[in-house]
Amino acid sequence: MTQMDTVAARDVLVGSARAAGELGLSRAEFARAVQLGIVRAGPSARSGAARFARAELDRVRSAECPPGTAGAEALRERVETVAGAAAAARVLGVGPSRFTRLARCGHLTPVGYRINRYRAVVWLYLAAELREFAGREPAVLRGSAPQGDRELMAANADLRPRKWRGRHVGLLLRRTADPWARAAVLAAVLPQGELRAAVPERAERLVLAALAPPPPYGHPQVPAAAAVASPLLKADQPEEIHWYRTSLDFALTGARGQSNATGERGPT
Repeated sequence: MTQMDTVAARDVLVGSARAAGELGLSRAEFARAVQLGIVRAGPSARSGAARFARAELDRVRSAECPPGTAGAEALRERVETVAGAAAAARVLGVGPSRFTRLARCGHLTPVGYRINRYRAVVWLYLAAELREFAGREPAVLRGSAPQGDRELMAANADLRPRKWRGRHVGLLLRRTADPWARAAVLAAVLPQGELRAAVPERAERLVLAALAPPPPYGHPQVPAAAAVASPLLKADQPEEIHWYRTSLDFALTGARGQSNATGERGPT
């Protein structure tokens, strides 16, 4: 194969299923790797389906599966998730009730969710992060709850949805530098009333809606389950809403400046 052929092969784009197979991952593992930014998508197909350059797959293999390691095991460990308090508690070496308290009080951040057959939210956690937390914060896993946690539990607080939204938004923002697309990520988290107040011009709201990110991997398609999961996508506390509105205002200032410079509304 000539050098030109090698370069051309690295530019070839493949679909998600083939990319997952070439990295030795299941479809779910690969989707999590893309979500976390470990694998970067290339230009989408006309249908909107994600595609991945062979050069990117080569980069991931080189970074995550260096010579002498057990193939894709290191990459699998990075994307391994556990579902629910019982499974996550076993990774930490604590009881489910203690784990639930740690998660509800914001010590641990979910990476995803699913809705079970009882229409209850089951949070997913990265096993590697749980192990890292156990090694970093052994004192938190033993003894009495600190005063801050006791106050949160007395108020029946649950920071898991907010912590997940923050993580999800951060991951989406890191995928794009386009100011309108970044504004759309922030706009998607705001309830409709707040969005209308933040973006009174309908034409701009249409641009943001067109660029809105799709629901995250694992979001249910069945209407009954989707009705349970959809509220997780929206900020629901005053201080959280204020933070996203402020961030959106800042992002829109940059996006409008781009449009004024180019004479076009929306991404260029």
